[in-house]
Amino acid sequence: MESNGTARKYGLEGDPDIQFLLGGGELVKVRSKSWKKNRFFKLQDDCKTFWYDSHKKIRRQETFSIDDIDSVRSGRQSEGLNNYTPDTVEDQCFSIIFKDSTKNLDLMASTGEEAKQWVNGLDKLISNMQNLNRQQNSEHWIISCMRKADKNGDNMMTLKETKHFLRQVNIQVDDTYAAEIFKKCDESNSGTLEGPEIKLFYDLLTHREEIDVIYGKYAQTEGQMSAGDLLAFLLKEQREQASTVDALKLIEKYEVDQTAKQKKRMTKDGFLIYMQQEESSIFNPAHKPVYQDMRQPLNHYYISSSHNTYLMADQLKGPSSTEAYIKALMKGCRCVELDCWDGANGEPVIYHGYTLTSKVLFKDVIKVIKEFAFKTSDYPVILSLENHCTVDQQQLMAHHLISILGNALVTKPLGNIMPTSFPSPEELKGKILVKGKRLKKLTASLSSNSGVEEGTVSEEDEAADCENGQKAKPKKSKIKLAEELSNIVVYCKSVHFNSFEHAKEMQAFYEMSSFKESKALSLAETSATAFIHHNMDKLSRIYPAGSRTDSSNYNPVPLWNAGCQIVALNFQTPSKEMHLNQGRFLPNGASGYILKPEFQRSLSSQFNPSTLSEGPWLQKKTLNVMVISAQQLPKINKDKQSSIVDPLVRVEVYGVPADNAIMETHHIDNNGFNPVWNHNLQFQIHVPELAMLRFVVEDYDAGSQNDHIGHYCLPLSSAQNGYRHVPLLTKRGAAITSAGLFVHLMLIDAD
Repeated sequence: MESNGTARKYGLEGDPDIQFLLGGGELVKVRSKSWKKNRFFKLQDDCKTFWYDSHKKIRRQETFSIDDIDSVRSGRQSEGLNNYTPDTVEDQCFSIIFKDSTKNLDLMASTGEEAKQWVNGLDKLISNMQNLNRQQNSEHWIISCMRKADKNGDNMMTLKETKHFLRQVNIQVDDTYAAEIFKKCDESNSGTLEGPEIKLFYDLLTHREEIDVIYGKYAQTEGQMSAGDLLAFLLKEQREQASTVDALKLIEKYEVDQTAKQKKRMTKDGFLIYMQQEESSIFNPAHKPVYQDMRQPLNHYYISSSHNTYLMADQLKGPSSTEAYIKALMKGCRCVELDCWDGANGEPVIYHGYTLTSKVLFKDVIKVIKEFAFKTSDYPVILSLENHCTVDQQQLMAHHLISILGNALVTKPLGNIMPTSFPSPEELKGKILVKGKRLKKLTASLSSNSGVEEGTVSEEDEAADCENGQKAKPKKSKIKLAEELSNIVVYCKSVHFNSFEHAKEMQAFYEMSSFKESKALSLAETSATAFIHHNMDKLSRIYPAGSRTDSSNYNPVPLWNAGCQIVALNFQTPSKEMHLNQGRFLPNGASGYILKPEFQRSLSSQFNPSTLSEGPWLQKKTLNVMVISAQQLPKINKDKQSSIVDPLVRVEVYGVPADNAIMETHHIDNNGFNPVWNHNLQFQIHVPELAMLRFVVEDYDAGSQNDHIGHYCLPLSSAQNGYRHVPLLTKRGAAITSAGLFVHLMLIDAD
C-alpha cells in the first residue's frame, strides 16, 4: 500500500509533519550521561509503524506501533532526560511513553524546530488512531496482519501466505478449508489473490453472522431497516429512551448507501457500522464526561488513590522514580504518597525506608506533580506525606512545596473562615492538599499568633507495620515536626484511630486516620454501619499490609462498601484489584472522584453491606448476560507462529457479599479471530449501586493456569442494556484496539 494512499485514508494526506516522519531522520537516543547514540527513525508507509536502526547483535532493526504509544512529552519531562541532558537543550528533547512496561524512548533532535515536527507528527498519528472506530481499527489490524503474511511484498497472496495470514489473525484452519476459501476467492484462477480478490477474502472472513440475525429480525421494510424498524430495535432490545428523531439521526450519521439514506433507511452495512460505535458500547456514553454533582463535601466521594507511588516495581529493591508519579496522575489518581527521608546535601529524598529501593529527590517529585497534577483531571490532588525527616529538612520540604506549587497549594481554609465541613471537589479545582501531621488546631491557621516553632508528634511508618511480625526496624514513636510543614496541613490532618465513638466525640472533621488493610477489613466486616457513618463526616485512608513486599494488592471493594474514600493501591502492579479500581473510576470524566451512593452519605441510613436490611439500597435485580462472540483476540505466544488461542469468557460481579459471583463459558478450540459462544449467564443483584461488572477473556489450558488475554471492568450502573460491544484491555489497562466481546445484557427487576 502506498504511503500517500494510507495517509489519505486516515485524513493525513499532504500533512507536512506526517511527510517529515515518512522521510525519517536522525535522533539521539539518551540512556545515561555517557550513553547517547545516534539512531535513524522513520515512519513506515502504513502510517502506523515506526522503524529505527538498532545496534543490537540479534535485532539490527527495531519497530513499534503507534498503538503501543501512550503519550509523547515535549521537552525534558522524563526522568532520564531531566537527569542526563542540560537545560540548554530543553526545546530539542522529547520522550515517547509506551502503554506497557516498555522503557520510555528519550530522544533529542538536532534543533528545536525539528523536535517540534516529531512531536506534532506523533501527536497527530496518536490522535488519529484514538479516533478510529471499532470497524476501522479492525481493518487496520487485519491489513497489518496481511502485510506480515505477504512475505515477498508483492501485494499478492499465495495459498501458503494465506495460511500464514490465518495464523496471524489467530485462526487455526485445516488445510482443506484454507484451500477451499482460497479457491472461492481466486476468481482469476491465477494461484494468487490480488486486488478485489483480497477484498472478497476479507469480506468472507469478517462476516458477522450474529449481526445478520439481529438485523434480519428488525429489517422489515423491503429487507432494510426503516426509521420505525430501527426505533423498535432501540426500544425493545437496547432499552434506550429513544424517539423517531433519534433513529433518523443514526441513519443520517452511519448509513453508507446514499439511496437508502434518502429513503431514510439503514442497510446491513450501516447497521454494522452503528453497532461498532461508542453508542453501542457496553459503557454508557452519558457517563463518560463529568456527569455527577461535584459540589458535595470532599468526603462524599471515592477518591482514586495510590500507595507508595514512587515505586515502579516491588517494595524491597525496586526503582523509585518521578515517572511513577506521572503515570499515576495521568491515570486520574488523585491521592499520591510521598515517603520522605533525610537525604545527602541537606536535600530530602523519597524512597521506601530501610530497603534497597532507589531514591529520588523530594523537590523533583514536587516539580512533576506541579506539571502533571491536572492534565487528566481538574479536581484536587492530595499529597499523603509520611515524614521521617529532621526539622531542617522538613523546613526545606515546606519551602519546596510552597515555592514550586505556588497558588495551587492550599495553605489556609478557603475563604479564610473556620470551616465545619470539607469544601467540594468543585471548589478545590486545580488545588493541591497536603495530608500529614499538624501541631495545632486548624483555628490557629487563621490567627496571626504563630505560637511554637516546632513540636513533637507520633511518627507514621507504614513500612514497619508488617502483618507477619517481621519489622525492618524498631518503631520510633515520636518525631519533631517543623511548624512550616505543620502549617500547610489544612483539611487532612493525620491522627491515630482509637474508636468510632472517640472519633465522633473528640475529632474535628479534618482529622483523619489511616488504616492498614487488615484493620480496615475487620472494621468493615464487624462494624460496617459505624464505619459508614464515620466516613459521612471524615476521610479514611486504607493502605496495603507492609508484608506485601511484592507490591501486590488487596480487594478494594469491601472498603468502598464501607464508604472509605482513599483506598490506596499499588498502581505499579497489574492485578485484578487494579482492574476493579480502573473500572470504579472509569465514569465521571476519569476525574478520580466518584460520588458515593446516597445511602452512604445520609445520616439516617442504617445500611450494612453484610446484613442487607430493607432500605433504599436494596433493589433486587436479575442480570442476564449472554456472551455471544469475540473478535480478533490477540495471540498470547506471538513468538510461536503456530500458537492459536482457545478462548473462554469469565463474567464476574463484585459488590456487597450477597452479590459476589463468578461464572464462565466453555472454551472454544483454536479460534481467537471470531469465536462464538451464545452462552447465557444469570446473576442475582441486591445492591446494584455498589456492584462492579468485570469481563475476563482467557486462553484455556488444561495442563496449567489459563493465560490472560484481555479484560474490561465497569460499574453496573454505567452498563447499557441490549446488544453491546465490550472493549478489551491488557493486564496493565491499555486498550487492545482491534479486540472485543459482543454480548447481550439485560438488568431487570427480580420477581
